[in-house]
Amino acid sequence: MSNAGVPDSRAKEIREVIVVGGGLAGLAAACALSQSGFKTRVLERRPYVGGRASSYVHPATGEVIDNCQHVLLGCCTNLVDFYKRIGAEKAIRWSNSITFIEPGGRRSVLKPDFLPAPLQNSFSFLAAPMFNLEEKIAIANALSTIIRRPLGDEERSFGDWLRAHRQPPRAIDRFWRPVLLSALNDELDNVSVHYASQVFHETLLKSRQGGAMGLATVPLGEIYSNATRLIEEFGGSVQLRSSVEGCVYDAQTGRWQIHAGDTAYQADAAIFALPFQVMQKLLPAISGGADEQITQLSHDLDALRPSPITGIHLWLDRVITELDHAALLDSPIQWLFQKSTIQPATRSGVEGSYVELVVSASADMVGMSRQEIIELALRELPRFFPAMHGAQLVKSVVVKEINATFQVPPGIDAHRPANISPWPQAFLAGDWTATGWPSTMEGAVRSGYLAAQALTGAAGKPEKFLQPDLPASGLMRFLADDPATV
Repeated sequence: MSNAGVPDSRAKEIREVIVVGGGLAGLAAACALSQSGFKTRVLERRPYVGGRASSYVHPATGEVIDNCQHVLLGCCTNLVDFYKRIGAEKAIRWSNSITFIEPGGRRSVLKPDFLPAPLQNSFSFLAAPMFNLEEKIAIANALSTIIRRPLGDEERSFGDWLRAHRQPPRAIDRFWRPVLLSALNDELDNVSVHYASQVFHETLLKSRQGGAMGLATVPLGEIYSNATRLIEEFGGSVQLRSSVEGCVYDAQTGRWQIHAGDTAYQADAAIFALPFQVMQKLLPAISGGADEQITQLSHDLDALRPSPITGIHLWLDRVITELDHAALLDSPIQWLFQKSTIQPATRSGVEGSYVELVVSASADMVGMSRQEIIELALRELPRFFPAMHGAQLVKSVVVKEINATFQVPPGIDAHRPANISPWPQAFLAGDWTATGWPSTMEGAVRSGYLAAQALTGAAGKPEKFLQPDLPASGLMRFLADDPATV
């Protein structure tokens, strides 16, 4: 039987830990371990931390941009905990309403009222002009099937499930699809029934707080610099531009040696907190593991597929809307975020506005040129915002995050490994591991906490970092089967 993931019988006490990868998963693990008395060193190949949720100075414009607009939801208990842990919670602005805009400008606003969960959005939903009565009844009937709990995994997709539950085409296009494109970054015919129903259960039904939307009021890099400071305050370090090329476990000393460029770092334990594609490439360079388990991990990694997101950053000579954010219906562009008001420092003292448009599951845009994408955006915006007529584009940036998330088709959980690795005193983190959540910032933080928990257990000092799910509130305390789970 393999001793992978647990202390080697000849190992020294675990005091020093190397975390390979400075994305959210790696930072969450490193911060939790640092505060628990472990000396942690994070190795990140990029010149900044944050991974796929980061910001940087765009060389052509000189502007600091987030690689994509990332959203925190009230049900993301571990991400909220991580922001509190690093002292960044005050940099999040919360909103309880979502404005849906149809071509022509008609608006529907979904927001909670005084009713308890799961009825908190009932009045605004019934008043929303974007649905007719038949569509509202159909949506309510389908939602009622997931009040008790998220549905189990099935062989069919959520798109098939919706059609089996007689959802009208416009209800699918204007309600189910926009929500899940944003949450799961894939089309309805590709996503599992379980993860799709989990999204609606956690955000719209289980509690009043679950659907609240939090947006960073500063660039993401500023938030994650707090994590770097925390690690350094506890005696650790974050090494940027450190691309790991080889990892060797020495059974004689019970130590890891991690090679990054010309430098070799040593530690008692390692956490590999990498995107699944990068982890797959690194596998042949990691020695000392159980061959059968490495083969299985490689097989699981092969089964994962990426899904892209495209962010379109536009600097305009005027303000085109008073809204901080809006969902655009019947358009290839799903969201508009007014960065000028969300992150006011980005346009301090400058006329005009800065908006970011988000296109999820944007495989069709991968082969498009920057100019084609900008032209598409400039054609779409006047359909929703009259102030766009006559507006001048000052500058623009298109960011294609090709590997933004991984897809969650039916059966995907069979290929999501636990945090125990095939190597002694090494652990896995990343949103692709078995977190119980889809590919999200919440899933990434959960994976980091789970890896850190596994490491403390292996060190003989078990600690719990994972936060419980948001508890059910209102009537859901009596209706839900999962009033408070982990």
